[in-house]
Amino acid sequence: MMMKSVVGMLGLFALSISSAQAQSQVVVTPVTKADVTVSGQPIALPTDNPEVTVSVYEIPPGAKLSQHRHQYPRYGYVLSGKLRVTNMDTGSVTDLGVGGFIVEALGQWHYGENPGTEALKLLVIDQAPKGVVNMEPKK
Repeated sequence: MMMKSVVGMLGLFALSISSAQAQSQVVVTPVTKADVTVSGQPIALPTDNPEVTVSVYEIPPGAKLSQHRHQYPRYGYVLSGKLRVTNMDTGSVTDLGVGGFIVEALGQWHYGENPGTEALKLLVIDQAPKGVVNMEPKK
């Protein structure tokens, strides 16, 4: 009985050492920290029944999304390729490459496009009330 508890304790000790070694190999690289959108607006999170939606957009070279706007926060992270966002309300143009992050404008008409020669892969995160589509196309 004593032998089993010693073996068990040694197993737990080995597990804690390997866990500590694994944790010491973890690297955290900050991407961005923001409290305003790309056009300087304060970020306001939905208060009623919020839902997080995560999508990956794959946009071929030269492709352009239609003009649209967002009522709730939307964030984009460039996984590959290049992203250009043109804000029709402010006239600003934002270019991002791999690792670039954007907090999209709220209520302002804009569009995204791939100005590069390779496919754009964009991770998109929306925070909106449950069931709400956070992209209003311009009519």
